Amino acid sequence: MNQQTIKRIRKFTEDRDWDQFHTPVNLAKSISIEANELLECFQWSDEDYNLENVKEELADILVYCRNMLDKLGLDEDEIVNAKMTKNEQKYPVEKAKGKSNKYTEL
Repeated sequence: MNQQTIKRIRKFTEDRDWDQFHTPVNLAKSISIEANELLECFQWSDEDYNLENVKEELADILVYCRNMLDKLGLDEDEIVNAKMTKNEQKYPVEKAKGKSNKYTEL
């Protein structure tokens, strides 16, 4: 996410004095709720969905994730790269390529 977008999200929250409600648990709940709203976009069809609704729900998830990162003082690149390192170890290409099995079943 670029710095201009991050500043816009932070300003939106600040202007409304909503940081007081952005506890980690409240943000985690909000991320989960929005993720379920995203899933609802695909409730009855894998192919017949409204892309605009999908984009809006994805945006809501990303905004709440950005707020969670700020609240916890985390850097998204750092935590994503740390997790990717773990995933690469758990899912080596030679065992996981073309398979959807959990790492414990490879």
